Amino acid sequence: MDFDKDNSHEESTEVGSDELLSEDDLRLPEGANVLVRLHAVRAWLARRRHEATVEVGKAALNLQEAMALEFQEVRPRRRERRSQETPFLRAQQALAAAQQRLQAYEDAEALLEDCVVHAGGERVLVEYYLSLEELVQSSTHPGQVERMPWLRALADVQHRIERVGAPSEP
Repeated sequence: MDFDKDNSHEESTEVGSDELLSEDDLRLPEGANVLVRLHAVRAWLARRRHEATVEVGKAALNLQEAMALEFQEVRPRRRERRSQETPFLRAQQALAAAQQRLQAYEDAEALLEDCVVHAGGERVLVEYYLSLEELVQSSTHPGQVERMPWLRALADVQHRIERVGAPSEP
């Protein structure tokens, strides 16, 4: 019998509900249950966290390559050295930004689970949105350009909640 082969084919062509619910352009029906909406937010956060983890890895590799190139140079002249630092500094900044986005998605997931435990019920996504808003407001300080990737990621989470968290108005 070739039962295993048939099963593996079905599993490989079937798209999981988490994958469907994590799509950026997801539209839920007006009468969708709050649990479906909550699951859509969780699935999206998990996908974003995974993407951010991959981005951190790629940025770390780019930084490693930039460091290797920098150390290969033997006493570059001052002008050459400045131009050689640019890829290294860019790689450092890209890694820092990727790490902030990953941290934001991890923070958002932890906050969601906290809201589920403490708020629960039909208003869980409203409470979550308000908690995110409070976190953003308490973390926003003038002149903190280095926190922008974290803040943008949390704004993306809020946008996701707006998109799937409540029925669309006619």
